[in-house]
Amino acid sequence: MNSCSFSWDENPSKPTLNNINLVVKAGEKVAICGEVGSGKSTLLAAVLGEVPKTEGTIEVCGKIAYVSQTAWIQTGTVQDNILFGSLMDRQIYQETIERCSLVKDLEMLPFGDRTQIGERGVNLSGGQKQRVQLARALYQNADIYLLDDPFSAVDAHTATSLFNVSSD
Repeated sequence: MNSCSFSWDENPSKPTLNNINLVVKAGEKVAICGEVGSGKSTLLAAVLGEVPKTEGTIEVCGKIAYVSQTAWIQTGTVQDNILFGSLMDRQIYQETIERCSLVKDLEMLPFGDRTQIGERGVNLSGGQKQRVQLARALYQNADIYLLDDPFSAVDAHTATSLFNVSSD
């Protein structure tokens, strides 16, 4: 991003984000910290192209996987939610399940990863939904991972485990 401004509003004189300069190189990890309402989620939405750019230039190179603050789960099986239309690669799938701390959860579900998830994931806890969503992103083998507070719905131990794996 070079001198970028973005606005949810049609009026470009009231930018939501103003004069943003950001360069992230391959292999770098960046954390954006700030108070509630400071624009962290809007910045990610801008990278995704969801917020109209009013000034500047933005270039994003590579495949993006996004994990939102609020877990998005579709009706179907746990496996369907992780694969999300991709072909099954058993080894990558198993590694993904392990990296996202889902092994014990799947053992407790009546049909493991073939268990049907109700509408909006009604039969999963908040932490389970978030980890399924994280597994979906990881399975996509993207170049860029945008994570919007992915640990908010998981306990401290699980968050530490997920963070340590994602830092490998």
